Amino acid sequence: MDETKLNAFMGKLVTDMGGAALMATVLVGEELGLYRAMADGQPTSPEELAAKAACNPRLIREWLNTQAAAGYVETTEGRFRLPAEQAMALADEDSPVYVAGGASVLASLFLDKDKVVAAMRGNGGLSWGDHHQCLFSGTERFFRPGYRAHLVAEWLPALDGVVAKLRAGARVADVGCGHGASTVIMAQAFPASRFFGFDFHAPSITTARTRAGERGVVDRVTFEVANAQGYPANGYDLICFFDCLHDMGDPVGAARHAREALAPDGTVLLVEPFAGDRLEENINPVGRLFYAASTFICTPNSLSQKVGLGLGAQAGEARLRRVFMDAGFTRFRRATTTPFNLILEARR
Repeated sequence: MDETKLNAFMGKLVTDMGGAALMATVLVGEELGLYRAMADGQPTSPEELAAKAACNPRLIREWLNTQAAAGYVETTEGRFRLPAEQAMALADEDSPVYVAGGASVLASLFLDKDKVVAAMRGNGGLSWGDHHQCLFSGTERFFRPGYRAHLVAEWLPALDGVVAKLRAGARVADVGCGHGASTVIMAQAFPASRFFGFDFHAPSITTARTRAGERGVVDRVTFEVANAQGYPANGYDLICFFDCLHDMGDPVGAARHAREALAPDGTVLLVEPFAGDRLEENINPVGRLFYAASTFICTPNSLSQKVGLGLGAQAGEARLRRVFMDAGFTRFRRATTTPFNLILEARR
């Protein structure tokens, strides 16, 4: 037994346990509006924050102590302050790095633990729709800031000739659209184009229609319940898969249907979690997060469907390329990246 190695691991384990517990306090702080109440950057006492948020002051003091111990807030002489940098991630929903709302995804991992245990002891399948509902809202709120920051400004311009088509008036399919965050963002940016969002999860489509109404784009957006091989093949100039292809049971079939549904000079935009092609390339904080989500959400969903390929959230570019080559595409390239995303382009 190497005692030094043991002590080092125990330190890491305690750190990870503290991080997991801290995320529960982030969920509470986001839901109660505590971070937003501190977003002005001014020092506050527990009593003042409790009054703002209409909460119990003793529990607010304990919550603030947790945030201070974690380095999320600063504290001096019994008062607490949320710095501007932390506010961008925890309080400002319009920030490109806002993550507090997406913490609900982590809650679903714990809430659905028994279902995942049953899947592991069984055939591995757990359908997306069988998860706790906090997963659906959390997924929207986790991905939406990145889509707002990068989709129109960087990802679409990285595709060959696509922006010009969108400005002139194109037909766009958003497959696996979920709550429609990506669809609505594109519709707001390109009013001459028509957008069609498809998802096999009916409650998500209901929410997507609500989002389209809230954002004033119902005249150019249509949301329908359909799976990745069942939506109409109506000659789309652009077909998008945002963070969903790896969740599908038959991604090759989904890519093949997209090829059939494209206009002759159409493009597929594939956005996937950033990953290298080998496990060794993904042993890092981002890989740890995505492998955990893949264990509980992505891979069980794939295994619950026909074919059940189980790509996983860390499939990597080479494996994704093979999916599209097997589906009959002849061109596939990396268009751009972010620290969290691979942005890939496929053409016939």
